[in-house]
This record gives sequence, structure tokens and C-alpha cells, in this order.
Amino acid sequence: MVRLWAAMLMYLATLLIGGGFALAQEQLPLVNSIEVKGLKRIEEVAVKAKITQKIGEQLSNEKISEDIKNIFKMGYFDDVKTEIETLEGGIKVIYIVKEKPTVIRVEFQGNNEIKDDKLKEKTTITVGAIADTTLIQDNAGKLQLFYEEEGYWLAKIVPVINKVSESEVYLTYQIDEGKKVKIRNISIVGNKVISAGKIRGAMKTSAWKIYSFITSSGYYKKDTMNADLEAIKDLYFNNGFIKAVVSDPEIQLTPDKKGMSITIHVSEGDQYKISAVNLTGNKAFPEKELRKLISSAPGKVFSKEVLRKDIAAVTDLYTQNGYALANVFPEIVPEDAKKQLALTYKVEEGDIYRVGRIEISGNTKTRDKVIRREVRMDEGDIFNSALLKRSYERINNLNFFDAVDMAPKPRYEEKRLDIDIKVKEKATGFLSVGGGYSSVDKLIGMVDITQGNLFGRGQYLKLRGELGGRTSFYQLSFKDPWFMDKPISFTTDIYRTTKYYIDYSKKAIGFGFGFGKELSEYWGATLSYNIEKATIYNVSDTASSIITEQLGTKVTSSVSPSITRDSRDNYLDPSRGSRNSVYFTFAGLGGDNAFIKGLADSAWFFPVGSTTIALRGRLGYAKGVFNKALPLYERFCVGGIYTVRGLGYCQAGPKDDKGELIGGTKELIFNAEYIFPIFSELRLKGVVFADAGNAYDAAEPIGKLRYTTGGGFRWISPLGPIRIEWGYNIRKKEGESSSKIEFTFGSFF
Repeated sequence: MVRLWAAMLMYLATLLIGGGFALAQEQLPLVNSIEVKGLKRIEEVAVKAKITQKIGEQLSNEKISEDIKNIFKMGYFDDVKTEIETLEGGIKVIYIVKEKPTVIRVEFQGNNEIKDDKLKEKTTITVGAIADTTLIQDNAGKLQLFYEEEGYWLAKIVPVINKVSESEVYLTYQIDEGKKVKIRNISIVGNKVISAGKIRGAMKTSAWKIYSFITSSGYYKKDTMNADLEAIKDLYFNNGFIKAVVSDPEIQLTPDKKGMSITIHVSEGDQYKISAVNLTGNKAFPEKELRKLISSAPGKVFSKEVLRKDIAAVTDLYTQNGYALANVFPEIVPEDAKKQLALTYKVEEGDIYRVGRIEISGNTKTRDKVIRREVRMDEGDIFNSALLKRSYERINNLNFFDAVDMAPKPRYEEKRLDIDIKVKEKATGFLSVGGGYSSVDKLIGMVDITQGNLFGRGQYLKLRGELGGRTSFYQLSFKDPWFMDKPISFTTDIYRTTKYYIDYSKKAIGFGFGFGKELSEYWGATLSYNIEKATIYNVSDTASSIITEQLGTKVTSSVSPSITRDSRDNYLDPSRGSRNSVYFTFAGLGGDNAFIKGLADSAWFFPVGSTTIALRGRLGYAKGVFNKALPLYERFCVGGIYTVRGLGYCQAGPKDDKGELIGGTKELIFNAEYIFPIFSELRLKGVVFADAGNAYDAAEPIGKLRYTTGGGFRWISPLGPIRIEWGYNIRKKEGESSSKIEFTFGSFF
């Protein structure tokens, strides 16, 4: 700036000497040229875009000052100044800049608990970036916040800039992690109506407990706490306290700085009841029909959650009947003197929309028709949001995609709603390995080679092998869900098995095929045929008569109809819905064996926040017919990871007069599970369960059960679902183990 003023004074002096003082006032120097010097990495055009002083204009001190500020604000320069050179007929304005150095390396020192890769994910400064002090400090703050979220409340982050040359530096974040600070207690102050325990129950943040190392709880995380404060407000709003105020948490470290106490202040206010519920704007549906969907009513305590459900129910009625853009807005008018509020639901119906184009993208392997046949609406149909949701569930349940996105896009003038279906393919062919242990088979190993989307046609092909100390099983199976492009499924399989029991051995080879048909959205039926040649051999001299009578080779020719209703939202990891099936097998269509066998199976899933309660019951019955005995291998064996966990294979059931586990002709099994997330991002969950079940002989009444309990982990891995579960045998019998750990790949019930 000094140089600028000096140049201007010299120019004015020249004019004065020439006797043109009055002329100098009228004619300030013209800018004939603008130049930027000192640039190395920054483009000149980017700097000139910030310059307001223009060529051909008179020199302006105000514009020059503003230009210097604007160039500084770019954040790329340590210094900016100007010089003026006199030219014929005017002057040249030169902007001289000094660029900030470039960061050639970013490193972390002192971090032991959190690895470099994790820290890099939280920073935005990278190699090649300008060494901007503000940006460097901002990233230090991000690292500080990340450490606090991980429980390292005492962590200190100090950025150190090391100069390599005038134009290059390397950046080091010196980290002192300190120890994790555990939450010792959470105090709620000011609450009178709602207990502190209930408030803490609404929070995800909790005091540290012995199992916190599994759940990662017990440490302060700002984002989680912010969500907790909203959850506390919702708790009050759901109980009529519409003016409740929840303060930010007060945090105090313990003297040893190993723990913290959190205090949350609450101002409850008064509880409000509903004085009136009104509806406006509805034309398509009468008020009487809409009121059936609304739970809020005069005299009831106001609840934000009930309000939300009311809005969703009314909106769903409209969107399921073509009013795709319908909205319902609540209007709440408090009457403070009476501690009441008037509630009005304002309906904006909009127009009836039809389905426009259905576009599919992202399917690099899966054929369009495989996806399109799962869509529950056709182009031209009246839009239905329930069918859109069901379409999403069906496409997701194909298990061919990592992500499924269905985005309706309205065309307002045409009253059409285009549906864009975007998918992200995932690997559908995999090799899986599992195993387990039972008192009969000892250690079992399993290898499964599966292609769930053969040639992108949605067909399923699996080669499975099991090998254990007392068993072997090999199977090749194929399924086409749309046989010959018709809505009929076709399945076929061939298998071979060998099993060694204490008093006998069995080997068998079999072949089967079947057809299935969807009867409605959730109902389906199948009819299958199977033929098996089985041999009972190596029967010991001490075997019971029930075993010796079945010595030799017999052929079973059977037909099996079934009917199923399946409304689960996700087949691999359901959180709501149910699956109810009835199976029946009749053997005696030729062959040597003749029997009937039936099974009723019912499983229900109930969401509770982010957790799920699962209940399942099974009832089975089998009997030989035409004066023929029920084969040993068709009896019900209860015990193991798929029936009653904590018991060995067939342990819950009858024995023969030699003490051999032989299974029963009837079975009754109950399973109850509580499933909760551990690491949602990894789809890793924990499970606590209670099982009860037993198998019964023909003369034995159904009733007495065996009981177990336990827990485990479930992981929806890239290779399929993995189960690891430990079961405790509550009433152990002689010769049984008190507990059992089993693991497997396969679908969860």
C-alpha cells in the first residue's frame, strides 16, 4: 500500500509541475494493465476473478484495498501486496502474492488405541492440500471430537507444521490419547412426574457396566447424547408435557479423571389433555372413515407418538388409493388456562396418480425381468404405497443386492408417478463352511458351494457336503422360481447320505422334484415327490427289536403337499411379520414303506425399537400305515441348534430298551428369542433365547418338555448368515453335558 500511495503522489507531482492541478483532480490515472506475480500452483484466472479493479477504469484505492482482502480470503496466500508501474497513457497495477506452502505428508504420532486409517477417515486435509492454518486447526478439532466420541475424553491433539522448503511442509498431529473415561452415573434433576429410571430407559447413553466391552456402551458420545435429549423430550411429549424443556448435559470428571458424572436438568411443565379433535380438507373419504384411523380423542392425554401414528394411518389410506402426494398436517392450539389443547388434522389430498414408467438400473448381472416380476404394480395402475413397500421387500428378499432404492418421481402435468428402481449387485456365489457337535455325530464339518443367481436368471444351484465322525451327506439341488418364465417354481435335488449310530448304520440315496405356486401376495403352496432307497445295516446283536425289524433295504416313494403364509419383511433377518406353514407327507405310492407325517410350524417377529422379539412353535406327528412301521429315519429328533439348543441331537426324546436315542413319532417345540444389535454397521447382532421341546413315542402323551436357555451372536456376513450359540441344559440328565456351543451357516428361523 505504501508503494501504491508513493506512485500516486509521484504521478500527481508530475501533473502539478506541468501546471495542471485542476486537470489532475478531474483525470485520475487510467489502469492500462493488471498483472499477478508470485503464482506457482494457483491459476492466474482464479486470482483475477477476485479483482474488481478493471483495465480501462480509473485507479481506485478502495477497489485495490477490497481486492487485497478478497485474494486473502481465498486462503491460498501468506502475503498479498500491490505495486504500480507508470506506462504511456496510464499505469500497470501489479498484485504480488506469496503462496502458502503445500502439505506433502500427513501423519499421526502417539495414537496407540485408534489406528491411522480410522483417523484419516475423520480428517479432510490430505497430501497436496494448502497448509491453511484454519483448516489444520479445524481438523484437529474433528480428531478431538472423534476421540471424545470413542470415550477418550482427556485426549489432546496438537498439530505440528514442519517446514521442508519455502513451498513444502509436512503436518504431524501429535496425539496424547489418555485413558478412556467411563460414565459412572447419569443424574436426572427436576423431574417429578416421570421417574429418573424411565428417563434413563429412553436413553442410549448409559453408565458403564461389566458387559460394556461387548456393546461399546458406557462412554460419552456427543451425537448419541444429542439423540438422547430428543428422546427425553419425546418421552415427555408422549405423556402430554408439551412444554417440557431438557437442558444440555453437565459433565463433571471424577477426581481421578477415570470417570465422569452426567447431570441432565428437566423442566416438566404441565400435562395437557386433548379437548377436541377436528378434521379439515378431506373430500375423497368421509370424516367417519378417517376417524376410525385416529386414536387421539377428547379427554385423552396428548401424545406426540400417537399423533405421528394418526398422521401415518390417514396418509397411508390416501397413498394406498392413488393420492400419491397426499399430506396431513397437525395444528395444535393450547389452552393454557385449562391445560388442554385442540387438535386439528389438515388434509391436503392432491390428485390421483397412476404408475408411469418403471425404470431399473444398476443390475449389471441380474436380468430386468427377475426384478420386474417382483414389482407389485404395473405401468398404468393406480398408485398404491403399500404395494410399493411390498415391492421393495420382495426385491430385497431376492438377496441378490447390497442395496435397493425405489424412488417415485412425479410428473405433475400428466398425474403420473415414475418409479426408479436402483440396485447394487452383490456376490451371489459363495463357498461357506460351518460345523457343530452332537452326541451322535460328534464333530460335524459342512462345505456349501452355492450360486443363488445362476446366469442372472434368479435360479438357485447348490452343492452341499457334510462330513463328521459318524455321518456324511452330499446333495445337489436346483430351484427355478419362475419355471419356463411362468409364475410357478420348480425344484429338484439328488442326495446321498451315510450315518453310523451306536447299534446300527444307515445309508440312503434319493431323488426328488416339486412345483410351487403363489396363491396370493403372502400365501403359497407346493407339491413335491421324493423317492429314496435306504439301507439299515451293521445292526448289533444287542440292538432292540425296533431296530432289528428294519434291517435291510427299503424304498420310500412319497408325495408332500404344503401351504405357507409368509409376511416377513426380510427373509434373512426379519424384524416383523410371520411365517406359518403346514407340511404333510404321504408315503406308500409304491415302494416298501408306508406312513403319514405332518408338521405345523409358526414363527412370529415383533419389532421393539431397534430390537426384535421372535417366537416360534412347531408340532409334528408321524405314523406308519397299512400295517407298516414308521421308519427310524422318519422319526422326530429334538435337540441341537435348529430345535432345542443346549441339548445334543435327539436327546430330547425317547430311547429304546437298550438306551439308544431313537427319536419320537410326535414332537412339540417352542423357541423364544430377544435379538438386539451390537454393531449395526456390520449387521452383527446378539441373541438371548429360551427353548422348550421334546419328542414323544406313540403311546406317550404330548406335554412334558425339556428346557434350555442361552445366548449367542448372529452376523449377516458377506458369505451368508452365521450363527454362534451357547445353550445351557437346565435339567441335565445322566450322560448329558450341562451346556453346548454350536455354530453354523444358514438361515435364521
